[in-house]
Amino acid sequence: MPRRSQWVAILGGFLLLARDPVLGLALEWVEAREQAAAQSAPIERPRIVSMLLAMNPSLSSITSERIAGAVLRCKREQGLPAELVLAVLLVESGARPAARSPKGAIGLMQVMPHMFEELSLPGNVAHIEANVEAGCLLLADNIHRLGEEDGISAYFWGRRIQGQRYLRRVRTVLRDIGGLPAAEATRGHG
Repeated sequence: MPRRSQWVAILGGFLLLARDPVLGLALEWVEAREQAAAQSAPIERPRIVSMLLAMNPSLSSITSERIAGAVLRCKREQGLPAELVLAVLLVESGARPAARSPKGAIGLMQVMPHMFEELSLPGNVAHIEANVEAGCLLLADNIHRLGEEDGISAYFWGRRIQGQRYLRRVRTVLRDIGGLPAAEATRGHG
């Protein structure tokens, strides 16, 4: 254990450093990093609910709470960032649980009925929680097999990825909801 004289020397050194302009810059850098970390902190349920309601004001508070719960469950069970799940959901359906595509995709995550059947999940593809779970399982599998960029792209394109347009849309929404730095939103290959 340091003696009193050693503690005095250590304290004196800190006091000298505190007056050093370089240390002042270092402290500013640390504060900036802490602020950035706070902004990119994991997304919480109330924030998800408010984003859903902003995107689709016709959602009831009960429905938006159910969607937020399903998104957070995917985070826990599939290991997907809640921000990514929310971004895909917003790009796919605009937070409209009854959304249907011309090709037959259904619900918030725009899951094709045959894909839902292959997953053998309880419920039906139009049920909010089942739809989000199915979409998350498909997205997580794509990312695991193909890596993040191609996995996200394959969620839309399937096996034959045709460009980066979908990936850019998801990244833009991620940036807008605070889940991705602005520079990352436009990154992509192709």
